[in-house]
Amino acid sequence: MNLPDTLLPAAWHWVGWIAFAPMLAFAVWRAPWGRLQHSVLLNAWLGTIVCLMVLWRIAAGVQPGISFHFLGATLFTLMAGPHLALAGLTLVLLGTTIWEGSGWQSFGLNGVTMVAIPVAVSYALYRLIETRLPNNFFVYIFLTAFAGAGLAVAAVGVSTTSLLAGAGAYPSGQLFDVYLPYYLLLAWSEALFTGMILTLFVVYKPEWVATFDDRRYLRNK
Repeated sequence: MNLPDTLLPAAWHWVGWIAFAPMLAFAVWRAPWGRLQHSVLLNAWLGTIVCLMVLWRIAAGVQPGISFHFLGATLFTLMAGPHLALAGLTLVLLGTTIWEGSGWQSFGLNGVTMVAIPVAVSYALYRLIETRLPNNFFVYIFLTAFAGAGLAVAAVGVSTTSLLAGAGAYPSGQLFDVYLPYYLLLAWSEALFTGMILTLFVVYKPEWVATFDDRRYLRNK
């Protein structure tokens, strides 16, 4: 996570920008911005951005480009939907980059690995569960939220270590044998964090969670 500017060749940075810029433009274009006209939902969206900025700053760094912190991508995706989540997480990444004073060249690569990939994994699993499994509160919490968060962080870990190995930044054996298992441990913590927070939200603030409909999940059950 948090790839610095000096770790990868310039060509890789261009690839990151070329890949991430269309994703961000599409998300901004398709995002349901009208939903944020409600002050409560706008405050929830902005509050999530601020909280994730703080969480991203609480990171354990091992080597440049290899750091571990809570991601919150699945939580944001389930709360706001994929397009608003991608836009919001981009603001989180922007705030983190400004705070650190570096990472502008690698912003596109960080956007792909830390924003686009976990949002895509989280929403794809949500859609799969919605279409294949019964509408059940426990299915939503344990599979959509808990398992989704774990898979999203695992996907970030695999993509980041593969990127660093492919660019020759570190020996591939060191990346996959030593560092990748830590991402998998972080995935378990992320799953617990997301599952607990989503449980509180759907019980006390279900209007904050765009992907949760209490008429389907709770009523007439």
